[in-house]
Amino acid sequence: MYRTARLALACLLMLPVLGLGGCKTFGWGDDDEVAAARGGPEELHAAARRDLEARDFGGAVQRLELLEARFPFSEWAKQGQIDLIYAYYKNREGESAIDQADEFIRENPTHPRVDYAYYIKGLVYFDAGANLLERAFNAELSKRPPQETRKSLQSFQILLQQYPNSPYAADARQRMIYLRNRLADYELEVARYYMKRGAYVGAANRARGLIESYDGAPAVLDALDIVTEAYLKLGLDDLAQVAETIRRDNTGPDDLARQPGAESGDPWWKFWN
Repeated sequence: MYRTARLALACLLMLPVLGLGGCKTFGWGDDDEVAAARGGPEELHAAARRDLEARDFGGAVQRLELLEARFPFSEWAKQGQIDLIYAYYKNREGESAIDQADEFIRENPTHPRVDYAYYIKGLVYFDAGANLLERAFNAELSKRPPQETRKSLQSFQILLQQYPNSPYAADARQRMIYLRNRLADYELEVARYYMKRGAYVGAANRARGLIESYDGAPAVLDALDIVTEAYLKLGLDDLAQVAETIRRDNTGPDDLARQPGAESGDPWWKFWN
């Protein structure tokens, strides 16, 4: 609703009675800027691009919203929609960036820049996983429910699955490694909580789920420790011994450098079946 209201305000600039005063409300004072605001879609888009290059993201947002409001069916408006996703993101308007990205994806499913919309969505959720204060004070993010982390991972997964040759694929892939580790760390914290409460079945199930879903994450080794301890508490000594053996065999300079079961092709974590 907030973005819709801003677009409605941008539409008011189309009214002749506002004249140059309407442009000044956007902070556009010089003649060239006024001409751009009152000119055609190409001039308005060019002015918005200058704002982006100057890192005036607030100004770019205003111009691009005006472009969309005044010339919604122009080719410049289509490019402006992509630029607006970026401008919202850089102007720290995450919700607006996501709304704009979703709208672009929905209305332009075959557009060659759809991969960029998914990428920015992933970045918005990625950045939302921890604010600046939490990063500065090294907060324990593993203890926080990772809703944004899952959404970020989902956006990057769609990007890689549907657009593997995208120029954003390499960065998305690296971010996904971090996100998977973050999710694995959260599952590990939950499993530890169950262990402290004496809920050994719940702890074993949570740790097993971690191992199955996030094979290769550093947290897998600690999850194996929890599985071992939980099975011992439950009197399942044989399964505990198998888990301990796997844990020991995969501890070294690069704990998870080797993938257990890779030679046989069998899932190594299915020893409890």
